[in-house]
Amino acid sequence: MTEAAAIEVHDLVKRFGGRAVVDHVSLTVATGEIAGFLGPNGSGKTTTIRLMCGLLTPDEGAGRVLGHDIRTEGNAIKREVGYMTQRFSFYEDLTIAENLAFVAGLYRLPQSAVADTLADLGLTSRKGQLAGSLSGGWKQRLALAACIMHKPRLLMLDEPTAGVDPKARRDFWDEIHLRAAEGLTVLVSTHYMDEAERCHRINYISYGRLVAQGTVAEVVRDAGLTTVVLEGKGVSRAAESLRGQPGVEQIAPFGNTLHVVGKDGAALRASARKVADDTGVRLSEAETSLEDVFIQLMGEAKDNME
Repeated sequence: MTEAAAIEVHDLVKRFGGRAVVDHVSLTVATGEIAGFLGPNGSGKTTTIRLMCGLLTPDEGAGRVLGHDIRTEGNAIKREVGYMTQRFSFYEDLTIAENLAFVAGLYRLPQSAVADTLADLGLTSRKGQLAGSLSGGWKQRLALAACIMHKPRLLMLDEPTAGVDPKARRDFWDEIHLRAAEGLTVLVSTHYMDEAERCHRINYISYGRLVAQGTVAEVVRDAGLTTVVLEGKGVSRAAESLRGQPGVEQIAPFGNTLHVVGKDGAALRASARKVADDTGVRLSEAETSLEDVFIQLMGEAKDNME
């Protein structure tokens, strides 16, 4: 028997002021999967997460999270989900241990759960430190500890690594992969392309609509983009010459190189070859990156404020 999906929602709609912030979003996340949820600010990621957490009721659509109906069983969902918001939301004048004791009380957990969670997340040596004095990385670890101490089956993480250093971000993701390997399901929203590439599958939302889903390789393939790289001292002049040329949809400088992207591969290569010859720069083919795809998707999406 196939295990039921952890998240399976269909045609979710949520309106505010007559505007559809979430516009017919359908999403499936398998049990034990790390699913990335990506999109620009204001795209509807947070609202969609809150609909699935049971914190908001959809205006249209339906679905189940951990087997519970999102419309009628919101309280049951909340008990089995760990939700980590974008902002650190604990008492900064309490210690790490005191903050976790407060959360344990909310879930009616035994006080032994605090000691177990401190040890589990490597926080025991800092348990007496005030939360307000912690660095971004340690605040993030405290927030994760509070999310998992009631042993949820699903983690929903809303831009959990914003404002932390690269080492803390990598440590956080290593922790998430360890939990997923033990069967925990994770839905995580992020702006970082390297984090998206660490997800099993990704879902891209723009202006309330889900516009791409699949593994990273599938999303890049389905975008149908061609990427070439120009390199040399003349890349600044090359960039100016390429603007508006046939097939050229994106021009992005990276140091002494220029990434040129477009859907019409033949036209793109012809334009890039001519400009490379005119400006004396080298031309080579390159793999399209996930960032190239997302920039393309953003440019093609229709603004729901219009």
